[in-house]
Amino acid sequence: MSARRGVVLILLIMLVATVVSIGGVVLLVAAGLSAGTAPTVPSNATLYFKVGAPLPEMDQFDAFSAFVPTPPTLRQTIDAIRRAKTDSRVKTLVIRPQVAGALWGQLQEIRAAIEDFKSSGKPVTAFLEAAGTQDYYLASIADRVVMMPGGQLDVSGLATYELFFRGTLDKVGVYPDLLHIGPYKTAANTFTERAFTPAHREMAEWLARDWFAQIVRDVAAGRKRDDAAIRRALEGGPYRAEEARDAGLVDALAYEDELDNAEPIQGTRRFESGDYLKIVSPAHTGTSGRIALVYAVGTIASGRSDPGGTVVGSESFAEWMRKIRLDAGIRAVVLRVDSPGGSAIASEAMWRELHLTKAIKPVIVSMGDVAASGGYYIAAPANAIVAEPGTITGSIGVVTGKLVLEGALDKIGVGSGAVSIGPMAEIYSPFKPFSAPERERIESHMQATYDLFVSRVADGRNKTPQQIDAVGQGRVWTGQQARELGLVDELGGLETAIRLAKQHAKLDVNRDVSLVVYPPRRSVFEVLSDPFGGNTGFDMQLEPWFSRPEARVFESAVATLMRFRRGEPLTLLPNVFLTR
Repeated sequence: MSARRGVVLILLIMLVATVVSIGGVVLLVAAGLSAGTAPTVPSNATLYFKVGAPLPEMDQFDAFSAFVPTPPTLRQTIDAIRRAKTDSRVKTLVIRPQVAGALWGQLQEIRAAIEDFKSSGKPVTAFLEAAGTQDYYLASIADRVVMMPGGQLDVSGLATYELFFRGTLDKVGVYPDLLHIGPYKTAANTFTERAFTPAHREMAEWLARDWFAQIVRDVAAGRKRDDAAIRRALEGGPYRAEEARDAGLVDALAYEDELDNAEPIQGTRRFESGDYLKIVSPAHTGTSGRIALVYAVGTIASGRSDPGGTVVGSESFAEWMRKIRLDAGIRAVVLRVDSPGGSAIASEAMWRELHLTKAIKPVIVSMGDVAASGGYYIAAPANAIVAEPGTITGSIGVVTGKLVLEGALDKIGVGSGAVSIGPMAEIYSPFKPFSAPERERIESHMQATYDLFVSRVADGRNKTPQQIDAVGQGRVWTGQQARELGLVDELGGLETAIRLAKQHAKLDVNRDVSLVVYPPRRSVFEVLSDPFGGNTGFDMQLEPWFSRPEARVFESAVATLMRFRRGEPLTLLPNVFLTR
C-alpha cells in the first residue's frame, strides 16, 4: 500500500468514526432531553389546544428533531384529541383555531375529531381573537364560542382565486406550447390563458358552491340553527365582535384570561396541547393485527421520494410495497394520498404496485386535502376509497408540452441554432413551437395516456370507460361530489379508512391494531449522509422573487414543471386555489 493510499484510508476511518460519534451524541442528548422533562397532566385539567393548520401529513422526525422542533402532524393532533376524550384527567377542551391557510379536507378531519371528543360529555370551548371562515368553521363545533372584545369575525361567503400568467409570458417572449386532453384539464391554464375559460369557470363555480354548502350545513349543525339562517349570517359579514354575537355566531365576548373564571373551565388547571403531545401515547399500538399505513404525499415523480413530503417517488413507493407484500404479518394497507398528481409514467408504475399488493391483501385509500390527477390514478385499484366531503379529487386528464424560449432570447440578443437528424429530433426543442406533425404525434401519445388512465379507473371502480370519461376530461370534484359520482366509496378521514381496512382484513374493528408506517423514519446515518434527502429529477426550488403571493404561485408552478423529463405526460391538478 502506498503512503498516499494509507493516509486516505486513515482519513476515511476517522471520518466514519466522527460520523458515528456525532450520531451517538445526538441520540444521547435527545434521550436526555426527553427524559426528566416530561410534563405531568393535573387531575382536573383543561386542555388548551392551539390548532394550527395546514398540518403536515407525515412525521418529519429524524435524528436532529430534538434540536429543531417540527409541528405535529395531522395524525398526531387527531390522536391527541382522541386520547383526551378517554383521559379522566382532562375535564374540558379549549380550542384556538389558527387555520386560515388550510384546505377543507384537513379541517373536516380535525372537526370530526373534536365532535367525537364531545361525545364523551366533556365540554368544548372555542376562543377566537380575529377569525376567518376556516377558523370559524372549526370553532363552530364547540359547545361555546367566545370572542375577544374588539376582535373581528371575517366571514362573508366564499371566494376562490386563480392566477394566470399568459400576459407576463408574452411580455418576456416565452410561448407556452402546452396541450391537454379534456376541456376541464386546466393545469396548463396558469400559463396559457389570461383569464378563466368557460369550462374552467364552470368547474370553479361548482366546487365553490359545494364547499360553501358544506360549510353552511356543518356550521348550522354545530350551532343548532337552520341552514337558511346560518347562510344569511355567513354572507352578512365581516363582523365586529359584538355584531358577531348579535348575529348568533358567537356566544360571549371575553378575554382569554377571563375564561378561567367561568364554567366549565372554572376550578380546572390549564394544560397546553404542546405538552400533552409530548406525553400522550400514539393511537393504534394494539396487538390485534398489523396494518401498513403508507403516505403518498407530494408531487408524483419517477425516482426517489424526498423526506420532506414534497415529492413521492415511484422507486421509493415500489420498495415500500414490495416489503409490505413480503410481510405476512401485515394484514392490510391504508394508503394516505395527499397529492396533486404529477408524472403519468410514475403514476402508472405506482398503480402497478398497488394492483399487485391488492391481489395479496386489502388496500384502502384515505384521501387528504388533495388526491387528484395522478393522486387519483394511484388510488384507482383500491378495494375502497375514503375522502372527506371537502377533499379535492378527480381531475382525470392529461397535460404536457413545453415553454418556448426563442422570443425571450431574441429580446436579450441571444441566438440559437440546431443540427438534427430525423424529422422528430427537435420535437422537444425549447427554441420553437411544435410543428403540425410534432403536435399530431404528441396529441396521439397524450390520448393514449388518457385512455390508459380512464381504463385504470374504470377497472378499479367497476365501471365502463364511457362512464369514467363522462366524469373525467379533467373535471375536478369535491369528495362529496365524487362519492355521488361513484369515484369515492365512503366519506370520512384516516380513522374511517383504518376501520374499513380492519373489516376487509377480517380483524376485530373494536380492537386496536399496530400501524407500520411508510416511509420509515430516517436513521442517523441517512440524515448525515443525505441531509436534504436527495429526491427525484430536478428538485431546484427557485428563490422567491417577490413577497407577493402571485409571485410565489408562479415560482411553485415553474418549479413543479421543471421536476419532470421533457415531453413527459402529466396527470397534474391546476396549480392552486387561493380561497377566502
